[in-house]
Amino acid sequence: NWPIRHLLKQIEKWNQIDENIKLKANIGSFTNFLDLYMENQDGTLFTTVFQKPSYEPYYLPFNSIHPLHMKKNIPFTMLLRAIRYCSTYQTYLDEREKLRMALLLNKYPNKLIEEQFNNVLLKCDINEPLTIRNYDRYWQKMIDSPTKEKVDIDYGSVMFVHFTYCSAMKAFSGKFHTLWNKYFRESPINEVRPILGTRNVKNLQRYLALTSY
Repeated sequence: NWPIRHLLKQIEKWNQIDENIKLKANIGSFTNFLDLYMENQDGTLFTTVFQKPSYEPYYLPFNSIHPLHMKKNIPFTMLLRAIRYCSTYQTYLDEREKLRMALLLNKYPNKLIEEQFNNVLLKCDINEPLTIRNYDRYWQKMIDSPTKEKVDIDYGSVMFVHFTYCSAMKAFSGKFHTLWNKYFRESPINEVRPILGTRNVKNLQRYLALTSY
């Protein structure tokens, strides 16, 4: 641990690197940074998810016109964050159930929520339910595991194709790849790998959101 004067001097140096980014010292037994709350509890680091006072449990509604994989990704990533951030089993349980309730309020089926919660455990090589006895071990395992580095995209061999998604376009991705393989299998262009992406529908609600500023 640095003396306070060393910390203040170091922050002054960091603030000279970029005039657009200014850091402030926060010295105490607890603090929050972005969506993480940290506290020194008698020498033990306690962490959990931090939510601003203005937080409201609104997520992408399940009945919205978006691809299903986007909706599945929300409970998956939110529970993954909960496990990484919550240093105790009880705070993890509280965060998990708050997340479940928020998703139910946004029309997510409980079956889908449970499936994505289980997928998080499988993705993290956790082959048993989290309990008060094994939580510390698995939590430490996740903290120590390295994060995946972002892979650079070779735009010379990848082509992105975006289309406006609607319920009638659910099967478009599979049909596109079938036709691509049918007509370009023997063509030099087949060396380029197409990746399909979606755009939101330009409806009145989206227009008003963009023009409200």
